[in-house]
This record gives sequence, structure tokens and C-alpha cells, in this order.
Amino acid sequence: MCNSRNKMYRKNQTMIDYFILLGFSGAPVLQHVLFAVFFLIYLTTIMGNISIVFAYRLTPSLHTPMYFFLANLSFLEICYISATVPKMLSNFLSAHKTIPFSGCAIQMYCFILLGGAECYLLSMMAYDRYNAICHPLLYGTIMNKRVCIQLVAFSWIGGAINSLINTVLTFSLSFCGNNRINHFFCDIPPIMQLACTATKINEMVLLVACGCVIVSSFILTLTSYTHIITTILKIKSTSGRKKAFSTCTSHLIVVTLSYGSAIFMYFRPKSTYSMEQDKVISALYAFIPPMLNPFIYSLRNGDVKAAVKRIVCHTVMGLKY
Repeated sequence: MCNSRNKMYRKNQTMIDYFILLGFSGAPVLQHVLFAVFFLIYLTTIMGNISIVFAYRLTPSLHTPMYFFLANLSFLEICYISATVPKMLSNFLSAHKTIPFSGCAIQMYCFILLGGAECYLLSMMAYDRYNAICHPLLYGTIMNKRVCIQLVAFSWIGGAINSLINTVLTFSLSFCGNNRINHFFCDIPPIMQLACTATKINEMVLLVACGCVIVSSFILTLTSYTHIITTILKIKSTSGRKKAFSTCTSHLIVVTLSYGSAIFMYFRPKSTYSMEQDKVISALYAFIPPMLNPFIYSLRNGDVKAAVKRIVCHTVMGLKY
């Protein structure tokens, strides 16, 4: 009899088949306005990052380690924003803002994987700039094609391992009936708030796992730039210092945007979570960096601007004739 009751209790804990994403607002008029805003952000992000990828692929002069990493970052950003925005856009126009239990797990896995891969990739880009500025004579040997591919592969593998750990632990929690996620996508903090069992272990693992990704990549980036700045300051020519530092400025801006919001989002105890505040922070790191990255890099880089202009001109002429 006792065994039967325990089985029924465990069954009731895992009966949730789907979640409801509450999103930003329940007002129908505002939903349509938000749809238009985020659709524009999504379209701008996709077009901007695709232009970087095509510029790299179609311009032989850009086939260098720096632009190889930039093209991979742009591809990653396309996947990153596509993990959350399409579902959010459909929910803006739908009365039933549901996502299947398995779909929620897949969305979380993809989002954390891509976020972790981006952190590692940004640190690899810092390492690339370190070698270019601090070891210019050995740069071609150190950053050969094989090494570049291995560094990108490591970024994806590292992100995948971190994502698998956190996703499995999160969806191993017991949910007793409340399936309303006070968020616009399936992120770890709002999902943990729905659990009816202790989440201390999950919080510790989240802190450690995300710490390994964010902190380790941040330390590598910081170390690289410490050496870069030290080397630049030793350059006697003012124009030489300006030219050397200009190759790093765009990357520094992107690093600040990405790490700042991620650290604020995940490195807090559960008791301090405010879902309304977290939605805004989540939007900052989920939408703004992917949208701004192609503009930050292209506007400050003459080679990329020239390549994109040539591609656009050829495309327009091709359509014309």
C-alpha cells in the first residue's frame, strides 16, 4: 500500500507535458508592438551576421585567422538568436503560449550551448589578437589553419558539455503542477522556480559549471589583453600604438557586452532573482550582442566594409541584369 502511494506521488510530480511561457506582457496591443520590435531585431541580426559570413567566404583577402574567428562568431550568433526568438515571435501572435516539455529542454540546451561556445570563442579571438600583436613574426606559424579549427571545435565542445550538465540536472527536478514559466524562453532560473524539490545542488552546479565557462574564458581574455596592452604601450610610435589597439577595440566592446550581462544573470543566489528584472537582462544578452556584433566589427574595420560593399554591389547588379 505504501509503495503504491509513493509511486503515485512520484508520478504526479512528473505529469507536466508542456510549459506556458508568460513572456513580456499579456496586453494584446502590446504583444503586436513587441512582435514588430523583436522581428526587426531578429531580421537585422540575421542579415548583419550573414553578410559577415558571406564576406569572409567570398573574399580571399579575408581568409586570415582573425576573420575566420569572426565568421564563426557570426554563424554562432545566427544560431544563438534563432534558439529563442522564433518561438517568442510565434507566442506574441498566439493565444496559447505553450512549449512541449521536450521542446523546452531542447531550447535550454541549445541556448546554453551557444552561450558557452560564444564565451570560449571570444577568448580564442583574444588569444588570436595576443599572438598577432605580441608575436607578429611567429603569428602565421602559431595560428595556422589546423590550430584555428581546433580552437573553434574546443569552443563548441566546451559549450556542449556545460549545456548537457545543466540541462539534464534542471529537467531531472520534480514539477508538481505549476507549468507557467515567467519568462520568454526556457532558461535555468525560471525553470528552477517551478520545482517542488530542493534546488540547492542545481544552484551549486550552475555556479560551478557556468563559472568554469564564463570565468575561465574571461580570465584567458583578460590575460591576453594584459599582455596586449603591455606590448602596445612599449611601441614608441603613436600611430603604431593607435593602429595596434584599433584591431582590438571592436572585440573589447563585444566582450564587455557579452560577459557583463552573463555574469550578472547567472552569478547570483536564487533568493535574489527578480523575474521581471531578469527578462530585461536576458533580452540584453540574448538579442543585443548578436545584433550589434556585425555593426561593431564592420564599422570599425575597413576590410570588412569593403568586402560587404562589393558583395552588395555584385548582388544588386546581378539582380538588375
